[in-house]
Amino acid sequence: MLEMLYAFGTSFIACFAFCFILNVRDRILFFAPLGGALCWVVYEFLLPFAPMMVCYFSATVALSIYAELLARLLKTPVTSFLLIGLLPLVPGGGIYYTMEYALSGEFTAFLSKLLETISIAGCLALGVLVVSTVVRFGRLVKKHAKKDCSHLPPA
Repeated sequence: MLEMLYAFGTSFIACFAFCFILNVRDRILFFAPLGGALCWVVYEFLLPFAPMMVCYFSATVALSIYAELLARLLKTPVTSFLLIGLLPLVPGGGIYYTMEYALSGEFTAFLSKLLETISIAGCLALGVLVVSTVVRFGRLVKKHAKKDCSHLPPA
């Protein structure tokens, strides 16, 4: 439990600091780092129970749902929350070691780390894509259902 609280706090602080680099202001300054902390805690919680890629995907889905909900509540773009919130999951170390292995000529380690890094990035993109698609599809269905039922008398 203490480890989860530590993970939550450190990821919140890292995302909060990143908000200043991106010039984030107002209410988003608190809620965007909160999404990053939520995302990292979901990842850490699932890590002992599921494969690493499933953890990345699940954490991204949780963050995307959070971002979609808060974007509607605060009337701001979803991207504001996603950009800050995905920061803890970005495979920066993987990118670094991929380049290190490439430059040192360790091609087996290079290919292995490259595939892992690309897989992580793909999981992040897929998680955002799935939630975004479901939300847009839901809006479309709601819009057409309202349009199709407009000629009916009220019940």
